[in-house]
Amino acid sequence: MDMTDKFTAADTIRIMVSTDNHVGYGERDPNRGDDSWTTFDEIMTIARERDVDMVLLAGDLFHDNKPSRKAMYHVMSSLRKNCFGEKPCELEMLSDASEAFQGAFNHVNYEDPDINVAIPVFSIHGNHDDPTGDGHLASLDLLQMAGMVNYYGRTPESDNIVIKPVLLQKGRTKLALYGMSNVRDERMFRTFRDQKVKFYQPGTQTGDWFNLMSVHQNHHAYTETGYLPENFLPSFMDLVIWGHEHECLINPRYNPEQTFHVMQPGSSVATSLMPGEAVPKHVAILSITGKEFKSEPIRLKTVRPFVMREISLQDDAHMRKVAMKDDNRAEITRYLTTVVEDMIREARQTWREAQEGDTDEHQKPELPLIRLRVEYSAPEGGRFDCENPQRFSNRFLEKVANVNDVVQFHRKKTGTSRKKEQPDMPEEAVLQQLTLDTVKVEKLVKEFLTAQSLTILPQNAFGDAVSQFVNKDDKHAMEAFVNDSLASQLKHLLGDASVEDEDMAEAMEGVKTKLEESWAQGTLKRTVRKDKLKPKPANWDSDLDGEWAAQPGALVRSDEEAADEEEATQPKAKATRGRGGKARKAPARSTAAKAKQTTLSFSQTPAPSQPRSTATRAGRKTAGPSEDEISDDDDDAFEPPPTASRSAARRKF
Repeated sequence: MDMTDKFTAADTIRIMVSTDNHVGYGERDPNRGDDSWTTFDEIMTIARERDVDMVLLAGDLFHDNKPSRKAMYHVMSSLRKNCFGEKPCELEMLSDASEAFQGAFNHVNYEDPDINVAIPVFSIHGNHDDPTGDGHLASLDLLQMAGMVNYYGRTPESDNIVIKPVLLQKGRTKLALYGMSNVRDERMFRTFRDQKVKFYQPGTQTGDWFNLMSVHQNHHAYTETGYLPENFLPSFMDLVIWGHEHECLINPRYNPEQTFHVMQPGSSVATSLMPGEAVPKHVAILSITGKEFKSEPIRLKTVRPFVMREISLQDDAHMRKVAMKDDNRAEITRYLTTVVEDMIREARQTWREAQEGDTDEHQKPELPLIRLRVEYSAPEGGRFDCENPQRFSNRFLEKVANVNDVVQFHRKKTGTSRKKEQPDMPEEAVLQQLTLDTVKVEKLVKEFLTAQSLTILPQNAFGDAVSQFVNKDDKHAMEAFVNDSLASQLKHLLGDASVEDEDMAEAMEGVKTKLEESWAQGTLKRTVRKDKLKPKPANWDSDLDGEWAAQPGALVRSDEEAADEEEATQPKAKATRGRGGKARKAPARSTAAKAKQTTLSFSQTPAPSQPRSTATRAGRKTAGPSEDEISDDDDDAFEPPPTASRSAARRKF
């Protein structure tokens, strides 16, 4: 029986759903610099023109956790133009907002008497715009402080996660909005496995609520524990919005085991030239009435067209003959040029189809993104002399947007192992790809560590430390990683009296292996350095003497460090030490008065059964597009609820 029969249009909650906008991605690129914010503005414009009740973002609004001023400016501009206005918001807040929106203003933004919000935006954070630094603040905290976004679904404790819903109501439709911001996948998996994730449900009329959840994790088993299985989530959910994966699977898919639907909107901008990014980009408008929902996909028109193709030269009969020639570079280049030109024509046609007749037929299409993967293993007795990939790509300077990486050459992988006597460097073809401006730090580290193994430091944690240093601007990430790893080695070696000198190398390798396993399982945590500064002298002039926090003597060190420094800085030299990172203690949270609103408490649900371990091995994916080009916590509930009364508060204009 259709439950919507007893509801009217006034009871329908309409939600614009989007994720992985990555505003700020490639903003220095002369061709693609405006792509991310242009499409985000299109999404917000659609939300305003279609008169939705709210916007739901499932993480990675920004590409960096320290977005540039330009990226922040464009996001704030789009939110202000499309979400502010005199139209009253018809959503009623029924839960205690101070539990969901932690900060100086503990209320939903559309109930603030000082601003007029017509379309509220609710967002969790992803792995790109996660909170860091002093105060553990995210870019979403700044937007929330400005009254533009409702930042919910925080996960302050990755090994003990509590998830309480934001309770909203429009007419007779009740919405329980759950959110779980990004946590490192291995740790998330472990926390769910250990049943340390608690979900709370409304304490009254539990069966009348539509339960909607947004998450931002790996959706597929790229590694044994590096993802979030769907069956870890509670079965009382009605719909799960899955962020982080960039492939657009906009139509909700039903999970018969958990009895909920899953929607994967994908990214709104291509951040890696992978097959999943080539799928047409969409957003969706959810219409929730009672316990039923409908989804309306909307294709985005401002997305730059992207075509990807993979070929093998030896599969072509003519190219097999070319492989037997001594000088065949020119012929190979002509053949590949023909293929790329055909892909460019396909991309232009795709762009025109996406416009749906809204543009002049003479309007020039956007320069497309083209990626041609070429497998150039030659037949026996022959060879393919391929041109340098960047030089070949530059041939299409005025025809494509990615002028440096149109083509990607690779050979078939062989089972032969590399001898240790060979140079510890990646293959030449790999190095050519790694020299491109678009290379990711994780890929660069992985390729070099594949060729050159570390003997003392754990390799997976090393890659994470490099990523933190480069992507998160954590200046002490490498220092903390090396110190912790060496301390662990010493602790294990000194604690094992049976280790002889000749067995030392083997013992160190064993400790390194254990550290790598602990990191993969999520039990080895990243160290966060917290430094203290001495008080700045009264006569210190920052303009003349420089910033106090950057001075060697400003950092408070341990007694041992201070003694070493005293010996090293005798009168004759101005010996300088490494800069101490400026890290002040996070201020205590303000206990500001709560905004006037009706609150509804929650009731505790029984803990779900132990997740089935078969999910970790079944259906493991070896490759697929996730937001980092492939880039915690579980269930329970609350106490008996008081009866809810409708809030009669009205916003002032």
